[in-house]
Amino acid sequence: MVRILFIGDIMGKPGRRAVRELLPGLRLELGLDFVIANVENSAGGAGLTLKVYEELKSYGIDAMTGGNHIWDKREIFKHIDDFTRLVRPINYPTGVPGAGYRIFMSDNGVRLAVINAMGRIFMPCLDNPFHIVEKAIESMDTNIIIVDFHAEATSEKQAFGYYFDGRVSAVLGTHTHVQTADERILRGGTAYITDAGMTGGLDGIIGVKKELMIEKFLKGLSQKYEPSKSDIALQGVFVEIDDKTGKALEIKRISKRIG
Repeated sequence: MVRILFIGDIMGKPGRRAVRELLPGLRLELGLDFVIANVENSAGGAGLTLKVYEELKSYGIDAMTGGNHIWDKREIFKHIDDFTRLVRPINYPTGVPGAGYRIFMSDNGVRLAVINAMGRIFMPCLDNPFHIVEKAIESMDTNIIIVDFHAEATSEKQAFGYYFDGRVSAVLGTHTHVQTADERILRGGTAYITDAGMTGGLDGIIGVKKELMIEKFLKGLSQKYEPSKSDIALQGVFVEIDDKTGKALEIKRISKRIG
């Protein structure tokens, strides 16, 4: 078996603090073999930098996933091919730097694949994630496959989960920053949740200071997003997978606050 923690979107410095303070205890409590985190908002609330990548590595994150904000810090273009723990959405066009999936080894010696894919409803127009992911898994030499499906629409996420049920070990939704209560194991053995949630300040609006977001909706003007710094929590899901069959045995929501 392999026991995996998937951490929902890390939102800026408060989110990194949550990982630093809470991950060691969760690793012991859950007996973790592998840790994945969505990091597209981890540097200042939008994007990823070399410094933040190295910081998250030092906290024990084994694999990192992205999304539509992964490119927000321009320095990512210089470093992404060297970020061996990072996968960006697989359905970007040919020629875009970085990798859409990678094969990793867990602490207990199990090979597993991590794929990042992005939805297309209310999102940038990319290649069809259903087709691209289907093609990618055909050539994989492991039956343990974790997909971070970074998408806005719940219908698209659910369709993606059912489409790949029995062919991947887990479909874990990200992007909306609001943890959903629909975690389950589908009939074919795939662990599923529509959104794993957010790691950062919950006393905000999708991790941003609520005053700024309210002002945006009142006046219709863009605001600089500053991460919320209060009620800090780590959210995500714990998934246990049979390393012989690749089927999920358990999925459990995690929402743990600091203090």
